[in-house]
Amino acid sequence: MLASNALIGLREGLEAALVVVILVAFLVKTGRRWALRHVWTGVGVALALSVALGALLTYGTKQLTFEAQELIGGSASIIAVVFVTFMVFWMKSASRTISGQLKGRLDQALDMGPFAIALVAFLGVGREGLETAIFFYATTEAAGQGNNQPLIGWVIGLGGAVVLGWLIYRGAVKINLALFFRYTGILLVLVAAGILAYGIHDLQEAGFLPGLTTLAFDVSATVDPTSWYATLLKGIFNFTPATTLLQAIAWVLYVGIVLTLFLRRARTSPRGTAVTRTSDTRPTVTA
Repeated sequence: MLASNALIGLREGLEAALVVVILVAFLVKTGRRWALRHVWTGVGVALALSVALGALLTYGTKQLTFEAQELIGGSASIIAVVFVTFMVFWMKSASRTISGQLKGRLDQALDMGPFAIALVAFLGVGREGLETAIFFYATTEAAGQGNNQPLIGWVIGLGGAVVLGWLIYRGAVKINLALFFRYTGILLVLVAAGILAYGIHDLQEAGFLPGLTTLAFDVSATVDPTSWYATLLKGIFNFTPATTLLQAIAWVLYVGIVLTLFLRRARTSPRGTAVTRTSDTRPTVTA
């Protein structure tokens, strides 16, 4: 769980850090430093709400019955998959336009007052924060009680995102965001497929979905669950030696559909022209 959580933490954290960097740099370069405190207020409120949601999900369900905990954990995993799917597709298309959009919103908010300025920062960071809280709960539940690897992974990922954000702001590093979000998006699709499979297993244990005893395969006799490679596969992809048929079907369908759509470079326009998209260039139209 260390590697997958570090990846998600880095990805989510960098998205939030980029929002802050863009807003702060815009205010500094336009000589409106007076608005910085309102931006930081919005960021602070967003982070506080995200931490509160994560704590509520993590500790607020401990007194529930096993079935209720599995139902909530499975539902949270499904929601996390929906979020990560939306996130990878949105950042694929918005990585080169997010700066202009945020600057335009902040420019309008500056004329409306402190609350509007804080709201722009809150909405920009809050979405990533709420996603992170749900991811954190889903991955810690998947790891099981007493396993600190998810927390360590999140600390590494988020810490790395903060450092990268600061370096980008200082101009010390430059990142091709289109390529970064493309390749991390591919890895996140595989991670999300594992979270989806785990969530389905939780819902089966809760009695919400059937097929708990119908296995697609069971390689427990071959793959030692305590071995390093089994731990690695579980940590990155949530692989389990005994996988139900419904879990396997969901994993294959999700990866097959989502990864195909994510990697698709061309689409056909209504008039029959092919619009080719690449990571580094603007759309090119060919007859």
